[in-house]
Amino acid sequence: MSAICGFVAGPRTAPAERRSVLEAMAGTLEHRGAGENIFYIDDQASLCRRPREEAEPGLPEKALTDEQGRYRIVFDGAIYNHHQLRRELQNRGHRFKTRKGFEVVLHLYEEIGGRCPEKLRGPFAFALWDGKEKLLYLARDRFGIKPLYYTQAADGAFVFASEAKALLKYPAITAAVNEAALPHYLTFQYFPGPESAFKGIFRLPPAHHLTWRLGESRIRRYWEIRFRPEAKPASYFIDRAVQLLRESVRLHCGEGTPPGAFLSSGVDSSFLTALLSQRGQGEVRSFSVDCAGGSYDELTPARKTAHLLGAAHSETAIGPRDFWHALPRALWHLDEPLADPAAIALYFAAALASGEVKAVLSGEGADEVFGGYEIYREPSAVAPLQWLPGPFKKTLIQISRRLPAGTRGKSYLRRAATPLEKRYYGNAFIFTETEKKALLNGELFPDGWTPPWEITAPYYRKSAASDATARMQHLDFYTWLPGDILTKADRISAAHSLEVRLPYLDHILVEFAATIPPSLKIARGMTKYILRAAAARYLPGEVYRRPKLGFPVPLAAWIREHYQKPLAELWESEAARLYFNPAVLGQLLEGHCRGEYDCARKLWTAATFLLWHNLYIG
Repeated sequence: MSAICGFVAGPRTAPAERRSVLEAMAGTLEHRGAGENIFYIDDQASLCRRPREEAEPGLPEKALTDEQGRYRIVFDGAIYNHHQLRRELQNRGHRFKTRKGFEVVLHLYEEIGGRCPEKLRGPFAFALWDGKEKLLYLARDRFGIKPLYYTQAADGAFVFASEAKALLKYPAITAAVNEAALPHYLTFQYFPGPESAFKGIFRLPPAHHLTWRLGESRIRRYWEIRFRPEAKPASYFIDRAVQLLRESVRLHCGEGTPPGAFLSSGVDSSFLTALLSQRGQGEVRSFSVDCAGGSYDELTPARKTAHLLGAAHSETAIGPRDFWHALPRALWHLDEPLADPAAIALYFAAALASGEVKAVLSGEGADEVFGGYEIYREPSAVAPLQWLPGPFKKTLIQISRRLPAGTRGKSYLRRAATPLEKRYYGNAFIFTETEKKALLNGELFPDGWTPPWEITAPYYRKSAASDATARMQHLDFYTWLPGDILTKADRISAAHSLEVRLPYLDHILVEFAATIPPSLKIARGMTKYILRAAAARYLPGEVYRRPKLGFPVPLAAWIREHYQKPLAELWESEAARLYFNPAVLGQLLEGHCRGEYDCARKLWTAATFLLWHNLYIG
């Protein structure tokens, strides 16, 4: 984990002034690296990298450039196949000054240009300046594990950084809300797609690279996932899954001090911890958190698994007061409003682990890769009614609308009669269109807004030939995974200068998993059947058979018992009156606290936005 930032062109200011701006930008990224900032400034480009650790004397400047001094690179991430690439490049005459993986990227770009990300294995985000062509090249890894933001400043400069907060330190950039995308946040619980919560600030999409030259930029995709089921026996997929996961864990362990592991009650993290413990690199450190008052116990099964695997285990329980107290700091680190309460719980897990290790393995991505979400069962559940003619489906929808709220089967009828493209927008679906019309300040949206199914439509079009479960996975890979799961994994761990490593998101493993047929994703009553069958070789049945539970944050109870007053105060803020109808928020909160219904996620989504607004917009 490192941090990068920089800008190109803009006013012709003195190098000392530009360095001052770079230092201000890098100052917001200190948590991402402990090393000294490394600068490069020429007549157009101003680049900075803050490395994870202190480097050898005299090494940084050499590592920034190629043999001729034409190219300069600032890099965040890891290249797991850099030894192989180094040998190939050396055979072609390239000479290396360091053993750093990112120097391989620089020489690879020199060799094959913009196609270089296609050759890289691992998480990365980097910027490369071609001093001869006056061209800036940005690239981000296939899944969006490493973040990368950019914008065109008011003075014409192209500005980039690992985190959006760094961009706000550039003098010609002003923080403003991306109001047009606010309705989408209320649907997805995050701002989807390349647009961020800040007006005019964008995220480079995963698996894309960007070139900027003479004030013009171009973005292109260099990789995409393709689901191509193969007719092979389960034993083949199980054997291959074990082989690739062992290899991925080995790569993610790196060459230095072995990482620890986040350990929940589920199979994903338990399997990684088991593989980590078998590497014989000493005692494994594992870390778990739980929330007081939750509907089920996360710590006891995690503790038992750690004992079974011989891990040195640490754990902590989070109370509602600590949870609320940590919220503003966590939101500042997140850059953007993310209404996933698990992000705040992860904040405590990262704090716990950072006291003992520098890096951890974590199970993010396993559900998307192997088909682990319970919602992926839905296509088979609604299949009996999906074949009905259109008029019958419309009748079913009308019937479902007339049924009282809470009536058994109401939701099933609606979902069964609705096409997949208009009922599944990812793992979070917070506010309906009707609810958003009541909640949002209509004066801000006189012409309405783009419906959520138009945001997801491009991904559904690309997966039209796949089965329904694969289409849901495909959508989650491009929306939910980078928008929610990986955002909180990176920013929250970085908040504590902890590096999180994600073995399930090795693209070789992912491409293999995309060949698993539908019948082996959900089988024998279990989701992600192949992964569980592979884990059965290392874990007992009570562990690998555990159903997916999600992180147990008792948000509904905590709002009723602890957060009613601070939320009511938020509804009275100037921002609440500007963007929302405070009366609607008040009604939702009162009804929830009286126990009439559970709208905790809706309340949390609105509150998260308002708290973020206080931090970044004022």
